[in-house]
Amino acid sequence: MTELELKYGCNPNQKPARIFMESGELPIQVLNGKPGYINFLDALNSWQLVKELKEATGLPAAASFKHVSPAGAAVGTPLSDVEKQIYFAEGMDLSPIACAYVKARGADRLCSYGDWAALSDVCDVQTARYLALEVSDGVIAPGYTDEALEVLKTKRKGGYNVVQIDPNYVPKAVEHKDVFGITFEQGRNNYEINADLLNNIVTENKDLPENAKRDMILSLITLKYTQSNSVCYVKDGQAIGVGAGQQSRIHCTRLAGSKADNWLLRQHPKVLGLQFVDGIRRPDRDNAIDVYISDEYEDVLAEGVWQNTFKVKPEVLTAQEKKAWIATQSGLTVGSDAFFPFGDNVERARKSGVQYIVQPGGSIRDDHVIATCNKYGIVMAFTGMRLFHH
Repeated sequence: MTELELKYGCNPNQKPARIFMESGELPIQVLNGKPGYINFLDALNSWQLVKELKEATGLPAAASFKHVSPAGAAVGTPLSDVEKQIYFAEGMDLSPIACAYVKARGADRLCSYGDWAALSDVCDVQTARYLALEVSDGVIAPGYTDEALEVLKTKRKGGYNVVQIDPNYVPKAVEHKDVFGITFEQGRNNYEINADLLNNIVTENKDLPENAKRDMILSLITLKYTQSNSVCYVKDGQAIGVGAGQQSRIHCTRLAGSKADNWLLRQHPKVLGLQFVDGIRRPDRDNAIDVYISDEYEDVLAEGVWQNTFKVKPEVLTAQEKKAWIATQSGLTVGSDAFFPFGDNVERARKSGVQYIVQPGGSIRDDHVIATCNKYGIVMAFTGMRLFHH
């Protein structure tokens, strides 16, 4: 197949639309459904992320994409009992690749609503069964077991998008795209992200354990395929907050930090103890938890809307309780796709329990950023490599 005609481009008025190769065959097969233009943008970007993450860590990897940026990414380490609860995976049989997707999806469940899923490994039935429960547009993987494909073909009334990619496909070294009728050309970003990038530790504290190195690598590979500017918070092998496409670095850090805080708060005893009405849909449960954690919840209680969601009127999670819970957290990693220009990014990151930072360095105020890390005992590595993606 050298080309595939699409229904339309980014919007219904953008016709004609297709994906094609100037020479050779497309490295993908559509096994089910009719993926669109944005679906393929998500599929091809997310596939690059999980492929590189698997190569860098040796672990199965998955990503949850929305509008050409990851809502979450993770490697396939086992889930704790609390993680199984907050990701609605209790009692499920989970393979390593299924664990990776459950964690990627669970990082920011609101942003992952209607996502595109990417898997570094063959999709097995365990992963397919979890995908079948979620609102998702499609999945890309190097292969599917017969049983997994059978499950996925029942999703969305048989219209779920299933794409298989040749894992051995290597794109051309030079890439092009058109903007306003003008063709742009650049060398593909083949920069390899691995542990050797983390040797330049510029802070007084140089204690960088192996799990933090893995999380730094995960953050950098995630950022490599996130619309810039971008900042990524990581904990225990999964991205838990991605701030994408912001014009200022501090806004990236705040946005990603607020998402990380929400992930941390989902594990608060009051949140874990919420009693939902029988038969509530997964998206409705996600929305209810998000509102409960937010500052708007007291207004919702006053309006009496809680009866539609909860069996018992939940006790308010106060601002003081939220702040105290987040203050107990530690071991988080933050990556940035370009240098931190000011120490305010470090100040914001450490409020969410960040102990490790990786960034390119190169700001005229690097000394101030390093001093801010030293004030809190944070370990920071400079990679010397910017990771803008547009």
